[in-house]
Amino acid sequence: MVRIHFKETIMNKKWYILILIITFSQPAAAKLNVFACEPEWAALAKELGGNKLRIYSATTGLQDPHHIQARPSLLAKARRADLLVCTGAELEIGWLPILLRRTGNRKIQVGQLGHFMASDYVKMLDIPTVVDRSLGDIHAAGNPHIQTDPSNIANVALVLAQRLIQIDPRRANYYQRRYQNFSKRWQQAMQRWKKQAAILKGTSIVVHHKSWVYMENWLGLQEVATLEPKPGLPPSSWHLAQVLRTLKQNPAKMVIHSAYQNSRPAKWLARRANIPAVALPSTVGGNKAAKDLFSLFDNIINQLKAAIK
Repeated sequence: MVRIHFKETIMNKKWYILILIITFSQPAAAKLNVFACEPEWAALAKELGGNKLRIYSATTGLQDPHHIQARPSLLAKARRADLLVCTGAELEIGWLPILLRRTGNRKIQVGQLGHFMASDYVKMLDIPTVVDRSLGDIHAAGNPHIQTDPSNIANVALVLAQRLIQIDPRRANYYQRRYQNFSKRWQQAMQRWKKQAAILKGTSIVVHHKSWVYMENWLGLQEVATLEPKPGLPPSSWHLAQVLRTLKQNPAKMVIHSAYQNSRPAKWLARRANIPAVALPSTVGGNKAAKDLFSLFDNIINQLKAAIK
């Protein structure tokens, strides 16, 4: 009996070793390739997918996402993408359609699981009643700068996590845990930001471009003028003089421009109106402090509060 038990033990060990060999010889599940049009969606994908995703951002926080070229390097990344995550609402109208047409990657085409437009999942503001290019760079679906309100990030995170699970069901539990962890931390952060920003409610501001309407709606800021005579048109001397006259009747506390925009018009107005010019990061990487989604909004609120003091 002892001898039989010994043989069974040897056989069990052999089977165990064989199983280990088979297990570790299997190739690791490949990472999903995510092509993000803007840094905020790259950052969100990282929060939700961790090291299971290989993420590429087509733009940086110091670039205007309206004006990007469909370079060969972007085409190469898009061809390998399993998931395309962009803002949509015509923000990338000047380059994304060209990119999709040239890649030949069916996974990320319109109507496929790998085609994800964040603006489809938030309430759009500034929807025009008339679409006329003579009015400037307007967007038929509404203002596309949705990332400046953290509640929009929360809405997109839920749907993006579900999309990751659909594309990569083997890691469903992993993505679900990552989403729950992110959602908990994000809700806590939003409560903190709401308290910190209470002092900003009702503050009058001037903006370079109408890219802050979601932030204004979130914080209760009042936009009294824009440096651009029409959306997308550079500020002219005549229009800046008009804005300055407007501020004499309706004063503002600050003039805001994005980090990637020319600061000279904002500084010109700030000197003459005796108000601070504030360069806000419109996305992750917009300045050294905005390293991720959490620090992005921390920095935005800190700069706004500093400006009214």
